[in-house]
Amino acid sequence: MSRQDWRSPGMVLLCGGIILTLAMGTRQGFGLFLQPMTLAHGWSRETFAFALALQNLVWGASQPFLGMIADRKGAGRVLLVGAVCYSTGLVLMAMAGTGWQFALATGLFVGLAQGCTTFSIIFGVVSRAVPPERRSMALGVASAAGSFGQFAMLPYTQTLITHVGWFNALLTLAVSAALIAPLATALVEKRGGPGGGAPMQSIGEAVREAFGHKSFLLLTAGYFVCGFQLAFITVHFPAYLLDLGLSANVGMLALALVGLFNIVGSFASGALGAKYTKKYLLSSIYILRSITIALFIFSPVSEASVYLFAAVMGVLWLSTVPLTNGVIGGIFGVSYMSMLSGFVFFSHQIGSFAGVWLGGYLFDHTGSYQVVWLISIGLGVFAALVNLPIEERPVVRAPAPRLAS
Repeated sequence: MSRQDWRSPGMVLLCGGIILTLAMGTRQGFGLFLQPMTLAHGWSRETFAFALALQNLVWGASQPFLGMIADRKGAGRVLLVGAVCYSTGLVLMAMAGTGWQFALATGLFVGLAQGCTTFSIIFGVVSRAVPPERRSMALGVASAAGSFGQFAMLPYTQTLITHVGWFNALLTLAVSAALIAPLATALVEKRGGPGGGAPMQSIGEAVREAFGHKSFLLLTAGYFVCGFQLAFITVHFPAYLLDLGLSANVGMLALALVGLFNIVGSFASGALGAKYTKKYLLSSIYILRSITIALFIFSPVSEASVYLFAAVMGVLWLSTVPLTNGVIGGIFGVSYMSMLSGFVFFSHQIGSFAGVWLGGYLFDHTGSYQVVWLISIGLGVFAALVNLPIEERPVVRAPAPRLAS
């Protein structure tokens, strides 16, 4: 039997969704630690931002290789390693006394943990567990679970920081992250080779096919922009609002609202992706992000405008994720879904590195985030344009059987 009875598609989706809730929700709260930790250690914002930028880069760089392992050997052991790395990294973050120690803990350990426990790995399992006609909806549900984590974990994290301090808050989050390990048992796959009913390919053939496909490259370029915008806002938005004289609770509530409305946006994009052309939906999301950012930064800032901005951005936040992964699965099949999604996600994380680090660098040198906001607007227009020429037709492969090497 390829899967025990209790590991039904519904159970895979449920446990995968909870893992995403914990993994994504924990990382979304890191921006809340910026002010208390930099003040306690006497670090610059660039020091803190560099560690989180490195985290995004390690997460992205490791993703194709971790996805490769998950596709070939099953996701269970990858998720287990991720749980260990996540808990260890959070403890080391709390104990770090210097900038390089913080970068090591946050960048290497937590970055690898996120590579093991987030979208590319979970989406690969979910895509193989559900039939093709339900795939887009299932990916939307899983993405919504990651969004719920942002909504639920941010107030949890802020409450911990307020009542027990940032040090004990990180230790408590380490215990929460350890729950990923038992949940991973539901996502154990018995994988003798690539599945999904696609023609047998080697890893090298799958990689060459993808990188020789124009639409894969365009999708990858657009995803860079998604990472830039989201990571910059996640890390720097609370501090941006503090600089404008608003309270820490406003920043926390704003990010929580992003998570709440993200649930709606993620689920809706998965549902819409099952009915409409995904590339047009992606282009619309990117251009709407640019319009939303422009309206926000060029208007008077108040609590009401912050919450409105957060709600609109929340709808547009992770709505790109099920659509992007749906395009990959539609073109190339699901045999190497985690690996190919990992390559696209690496571009996303290069964008995340740039957005987080550039935000800290330009603030320290100009005293303002205005230039980064303007870059985000321009990049959104770029992403909207590069998604339009994407062709979503499945690739046609030679049907001839391959001899085992």
